[in-house]
Amino acid sequence: MKKHPVISGFLLLAIIGVSFFLILRFLVSYGEKNQDFSFTDKDKIGVVTIEGVLSNSKDTIEQLDTYEKDDNVKAIVLRINSPGGAVVPSQEIYDKVLRLKKSKKVVVSMGSVAASGGYYIACAADRIIANPGTITGSIGVIAQFSQIEDLLEKIGLKATVVKTGRYKDVGSPVREMTTADRSLIQGVIDDIQKQFLDAVVSNRNISEENLEGIADARIFTGRQALNAGLVDDLGNMEFAIDVATDLAGIEGKPEVVYPEEKRKSLLRYIASETISAVLAEFRQIGSGISYLYKPACGV
Repeated sequence: MKKHPVISGFLLLAIIGVSFFLILRFLVSYGEKNQDFSFTDKDKIGVVTIEGVLSNSKDTIEQLDTYEKDDNVKAIVLRINSPGGAVVPSQEIYDKVLRLKKSKKVVVSMGSVAASGGYYIACAADRIIANPGTITGSIGVIAQFSQIEDLLEKIGLKATVVKTGRYKDVGSPVREMTTADRSLIQGVIDDIQKQFLDAVVSNRNISEENLEGIADARIFTGRQALNAGLVDDLGNMEFAIDVATDLAGIEGKPEVVYPEEKRKSLLRYIASETISAVLAEFRQIGSGISYLYKPACGV
C-alpha cells in the first residue's frame, strides 16, 4: 500500500516536534538537577545574598556549592545585609567561604548592616567592600535568657524541675540565675568570642593586640572600619563586582548571575514567610547565645 506524501510529511513533522520537545525537556531537567550545566562559556560573577538575621546556613551553602561546581563562574560576590545571628550558621558559612576561596575569588559587598555574625562571614573573603555608611563591626557575643518566675507567682503557677545535674536547667526562665550559672555561661561565651577573634586575626592584617582594642562589640561605619583595618575598600555593589572581576583576571565585562529562586506554592510561600518572620522576631527578642548586633541592647 502506497503511503500518501502529505500524511508522511505530517508524521515526520510530528516525530521531529516530539523529539525536539523531549530533548528540550531533558536539557531543562538536567540544568535544574545539575546547576553547574551552562549553555554559555562566558566568564561569570556569581552573586549570593545573605539577608536578615542568620538562623540557618543551608540555602546559602547550597548556592555557594552551585557556583563552586560551575567552571564558568570565576568569582563570587557575597552581598551581606545582616546583623548576624546564631553562632553555628555564621561559622558554617564562614568555613564554606574559606574552602571556596581555594578555587574561586570571593568578594564581600556590605549593605546597610554587616555586623557581628555578618562580619564573621565577611572575614573569610579575599576582599571586603563596605559602603561609607554601612554599620559593621560588633565583634562580640551575646547571651540572653528570659526570667518569668515572678510572673508565674503572680498568676498562681509554680514550676517543678527534676534534673540529673546542677547545670541541667541553666538559663531556665522559671528560676533566678545563680552565680555559678552565670560563671558557666560567661566561660562559654568567652570561648565563642575567642573563636570570633581567631577568625578575624587569621584573615585580616590585624594583630591580636590591636584587635583587642576594638573587639568590645562596638560598631563602626564603613569609613571607620576602613581606618581600623576591618574592611579593604569603600564602594557599592557595582564596585565590588568590578573588584571581583579584576581579582579573577576576567577580561571584558563578565556576566553577573544570581541563584535561581526556588518555586513555592502560594500556601507554602505564605507559611514559610510567616514562620521566618516569627523566628526572626523571636531571635531579636529571644534567648540563647548569638553573634548578633542588637541596636536596642547597644551590643
